[in-house]
Amino acid sequence: MTNLGAPIQGVTLYSFTRAFHGREYDLEGLIRKVAAEGYGPGLEIIGFSSFRGFPEIDDAFAGRFRDLVAETGLVTTSLAINADIGIHRDRLLDQDELIAYMRRQILAAAKLGFPIARVQISITPDSMEALAPIAEEHGVTLALEVHADQYASHPRILALRDRYEKVGSPFLGFTMDWGATVTGFAPSLIEAYRRRGASEELLGEVVDLWSAFYEQGPPADQAEHGQRFGRFIGLAAQHGQPEFGIDFGINGTGLFGPARVDDWLEIMPWIKHVHGKFFGIDENGEEPSVPVRDLVTLLVENGYNGAISSEYEGWHWNHWQSPFEIIAGEQAVQRSAAEAAGSRMVTEAAQARTQLAAWLPRTEGVSA
Repeated sequence: MTNLGAPIQGVTLYSFTRAFHGREYDLEGLIRKVAAEGYGPGLEIIGFSSFRGFPEIDDAFAGRFRDLVAETGLVTTSLAINADIGIHRDRLLDQDELIAYMRRQILAAAKLGFPIARVQISITPDSMEALAPIAEEHGVTLALEVHADQYASHPRILALRDRYEKVGSPFLGFTMDWGATVTGFAPSLIEAYRRRGASEELLGEVVDLWSAFYEQGPPADQAEHGQRFGRFIGLAAQHGQPEFGIDFGINGTGLFGPARVDDWLEIMPWIKHVHGKFFGIDENGEEPSVPVRDLVTLLVENGYNGAISSEYEGWHWNHWQSPFEIIAGEQAVQRSAAEAAGSRMVTEAAQARTQLAAWLPRTEGVSA
């Protein structure tokens, strides 16, 4: 039997985007807030949205950042990097240009002290294979994010898994995003639509439509995905509120993934990092649309000892509640679930640092 895992508690600063954009906190202030309020010890950051000039990071800034992390007692877990091949207006990046672009970001992750770089789904198996020696050289694990509308057993994800197995590099893996395994349309988003004027009848039918899709499971292919998207648009039009249609479609098919929890078993040995995606906490202190307890239990029972970054996505529409209180509530659910599964969430920085170092591969001569 697999030894029980003890996931590391953490958060991504993406959860606090509204506070960051509203200039309530700068980067240093957010990092200090995370430490002071106990949202760590794990700290995840998005490169392009947080570091000016990214991926060019000078030595002085890298030194100050590392000093700040050490001073606050946090542990860097994952740096989210981009795989955007459309950065030029007139053409797409070719393979060589993409690899060079990703190399610069991997180097930035290493320089800032992040042992993992979160990679996006647009990266192909060929590109991941080409990036493996670069990751190994710099001691940075590449964890491609499995995000709705993808899911663990999706053909694209299985093709990546099979390539990882062929390449055999411990520096290639996945980031598990809980948004792929949602069980209901988020009530906080329904409330946001209500505040924008959507009728109760329309909202009820949106929830019913999503629930019907959930019963069917993930779409078999992109054509079916497109058909589901169109159903949401049509529903809004039928109710005389077409302005909501595309928004329903984007969230209903691209943010709330209907895969089942045990689907993650398809790639479990390759999961290096976790995005604890969620959308809100209800009056009972539970996440009503993401099976947080079942997901934590799955990780614990399968020996997962990496970090879970609480990733609050509800900030996109929820402007009436504090993201800090909501994150605290979701992390309490995680801790409770880990204990119920016979383990616990790691909340001590020293243990988290030691455990993460043992969980991830290392390159001789490269220190995080």
